[in-house]
Amino acid sequence: MAAPSPDKLFDKILIANRGEIALRVQRACRELGIKTVVVHSEADRDAKYVALADESVCIGPPPSAQSYLNIPAIIAAAEVTDAQAIHPGYGFLSENADFADKVERSGFVFIGPKPETIRLMGDKISARNAMAKAGVTCVPGSDGALPDDSKEVIKIARAIGYPVLIKAAGGGGGRGMRVVHTEAALLPAVALTRTEAQSAFGNPVVYMEKFLGNPRHIEIQVLADEFKNAVHLFERDCSMQRRHQKIIEEAPAPGVNARALTRIGERAADACRKLAYRGAGTFEFLYENDEFFFIEMNTRVQVEHPVTEMITGIDIVQEQIRIAAGQKLRFRQRDVVRRGHAIECRINAEDPWTFVPSPGRITAWHPPGGPGVRVDSHAYQNYFVPPNYDSMIGKVIAYGDTREQAIARMRVALSEMVVSGIRTNIPLHQELLLDEKFLRGGTSIHYLEERLAKRKQAA
Repeated sequence: MAAPSPDKLFDKILIANRGEIALRVQRACRELGIKTVVVHSEADRDAKYVALADESVCIGPPPSAQSYLNIPAIIAAAEVTDAQAIHPGYGFLSENADFADKVERSGFVFIGPKPETIRLMGDKISARNAMAKAGVTCVPGSDGALPDDSKEVIKIARAIGYPVLIKAAGGGGGRGMRVVHTEAALLPAVALTRTEAQSAFGNPVVYMEKFLGNPRHIEIQVLADEFKNAVHLFERDCSMQRRHQKIIEEAPAPGVNARALTRIGERAADACRKLAYRGAGTFEFLYENDEFFFIEMNTRVQVEHPVTEMITGIDIVQEQIRIAAGQKLRFRQRDVVRRGHAIECRINAEDPWTFVPSPGRITAWHPPGGPGVRVDSHAYQNYFVPPNYDSMIGKVIAYGDTREQAIARMRVALSEMVVSGIRTNIPLHQELLLDEKFLRGGTSIHYLEERLAKRKQAA
C-alpha cells in the first residue's frame, strides 16, 4: 500500500492496540476524516472503540501473545481491510523494532520512528551512548555492558560509588532493575538480574548506574519530522509512582529551575535532529540537585500525553499521523506556548491499598465533567473489565490557570466519579490530593512507596 502524498493524510489507519489509547487514536483519526480499523481480541469484542470503528477484525483469543502481540495477524488485518498505516499506541508492540520493520516491509506506514531508531533507543546501553554523543548528560555508570569478569564488575561499582543500580539493557516498564547497597550483595544481584533479563526480555545484558537517592522523574515531550525539524513541548513531572509505574503526572513540573528546563528541552530537540528522529517521543530524566540525568527514551506516545496537550493546545496523536504521512511540522519552537497547569490521575481497576487487580463488570459508570476536566476512557456502564490486560481503565485530566486550580478541579472531578461493581484506586488519588508534600510540589520518585509503607505500618 503506497503512502499518501505529502499534502494528504491517510484514508484508513489500523489501530494495533486496545483500551483507552485505541479510543484516543480513533478519535484523532475521525476528527481528521480518516477511517479506522480496530483489531481486537475475543475478550474485547464488546469494547466501545470496536463499535465505533469503520471496520474491526478479531485477531485472536484473550491472551496478548495470541492477539495484540501477534504480528502476522495484525499485518493480515491491515491487508484485508486495505489500511495504509498502522498506529501502535503504547505498550504491546509500540516499541518493537521488528514489528515496525515488518509493517514497513509489508507496504504499510508505521506511525512512529524508523525501526533502526526504535532499536537504538530500545537498548538502554546504545541509548546512553547516543545521548552522550548528542550532549545529553546521563546518570554516571558503566561505559557499556557489564563484563563477565567479577573483579572488573567490583572495580566498576567502586568507581561509581554505592548504592548502584543494576539494569537490564532491554528492560522497560520498571522491570529489570535491582538496587545494590553493599559490595557483598553486588555479584549475586548482577547474576540474578541477568537471569531475569534473559527470561523477561530475551536479552541477558545488564549495565550499572549510580543509584540516585532522592530524585524526581522529569520527562520532555518531543515531536520531530523526517526533515530534521524538531521541537520540545516542555516537561512533565511523573515522580508520583509505585514500583516505577506512574500514578499521577503533571505539567509544568513544580519548583524546577526554569533555565535548566529550557536548556534540557533544547538539548532533547537537538538530539532528535542529530538522531534523525521521526514522530513523537519522550526523553526521561532523573532530576536531583538542579541536574538532569538521562535514563531512557520512549519512542511512542505516552500514557500521560494529555497533560501536555492541555497546556499547549497541541494534539500529539494528530501530529504523529501528520508526520507519518510525510508532512513537515506545522510549528517551530517559538510557536509552542504553554498556559496553565494540568494534572492526570490514572484510574486503575485495582484495590487502592493492596493494588490487587479487580476485573469484572462495571455496574455503574459516571465520569466527571465541568470546566477544565477531560476523561480518556473506554469504559462504560455494563462494560466487563477483562483480567487479561493492564488494570488501567481510564485517565482523568484536570486543567487550571494555576496548579492550585488544577488540583481543586481534580478533587471535584474524583468526588463526582462513580465506578461500581469493581474496585478502583480513586480513594488513593483522593488521599494524595490532600497530601501536604504533594501540595507543596516536588516529591521524589520514592515518596509514594515510603508513604504507603508508613500507612501499612500504622494500620
